[in-house]
Amino acid sequence: IFMRVLAIVPSVYDTNPSQRFRIEQWEPWLRARGVEITFKPFESGELHAVLYKPGRVPEKLKLVAEALRRRAGEVRAARQYDAVYLLREAALLGPPLFERWLARTGVPFVFDFDDAVFVPYVSPSNGYLSYLKFPGKTRAICRMAAHVMAGNQYLADYARQVNDRVTIVPTTIDTEKYTVEARAENDVPVIGWSGSYSTAQHLATLTNALRRLSERERFRLRVIGAQDFRIEGVDVEAMPWRSESEVEDLRPFDIGIMPLPADPWSRGKCGLKALQYMALGVPTVCSPVGVNSEIIRDGETGLLASTDDEWVEKLSGLLRSADERARLGRAGRETVEARYSATVQAPRVLEIFESVVLRESAKVA
Repeated sequence: IFMRVLAIVPSVYDTNPSQRFRIEQWEPWLRARGVEITFKPFESGELHAVLYKPGRVPEKLKLVAEALRRRAGEVRAARQYDAVYLLREAALLGPPLFERWLARTGVPFVFDFDDAVFVPYVSPSNGYLSYLKFPGKTRAICRMAAHVMAGNQYLADYARQVNDRVTIVPTTIDTEKYTVEARAENDVPVIGWSGSYSTAQHLATLTNALRRLSERERFRLRVIGAQDFRIEGVDVEAMPWRSESEVEDLRPFDIGIMPLPADPWSRGKCGLKALQYMALGVPTVCSPVGVNSEIIRDGETGLLASTDDEWVEKLSGLLRSADERARLGRAGRETVEARYSATVQAPRVLEIFESVVLRESAKVA
């Protein structure tokens, strides 16, 4: 072991997309090169179980208080490590107290963020608790960090206002797990979307377009992660998201879609859904918001659609042409292999850790 890293993360292992497609995915590559990462999530298993359920305030507050106490102990022990990796924030609520404390320990910390966490966002399941979120703390954390890893250009520009050491590290896909496989043809073409209860509102913006499309074409809409989702007049197959079958559940898609509203929160998104579809060789249609227009070159590596008319026209074209689906699917897979795979990005993460540790030891010397 040549480097010990403390990973301060929000969630229980293998439950949070930001973690799963960033540090958890880079960790095996880093470990093979002598970097030992110790994960310390803010949530306990109990807090994770109730956090996004509506209500249950006394129970949530008690578990958050315990988590804050636990976090204090972990920050106190940070000096046993060579560096700290911090994803999004050290604590779910409140000002950046733990981060200030961390900055004072002298152990360099690398701050990683992959969402516009500085934009006030009211969560559908914890509305009033959102007022304790302190969106302004992201700027303070960027300023204190030894280095900032930002998931895209929009986030990097934000961090560069207060820190010169900023690297864009996109969200990545494990291309050994996400593979292109021959599969049986669907009886009816499947348009698929994957997300969660809170992002289902993005899919709902396509209600009219999908209704119009179903008057013209035969297709089934497969919705993963929002099992109550329905559209009158559209054949919808909705199912829960499951970590253990995530890839298998996405495989039947003939076309993957990622609609996003053009707001500051969405501009910060890192295109994860699009990358998942593309890695499986599924042709992808996205809103041209934020990083989506970097990942997808319209008509070359996927398709971009803004208006209802564009969505109907582009989906219709793909439903009618298996050749076009195959062509865009192949180009999408190549894009992921070249730029968005863990094996391409993990070495850059290692360089960042090495640079902050070297800089710190130079200061001490």
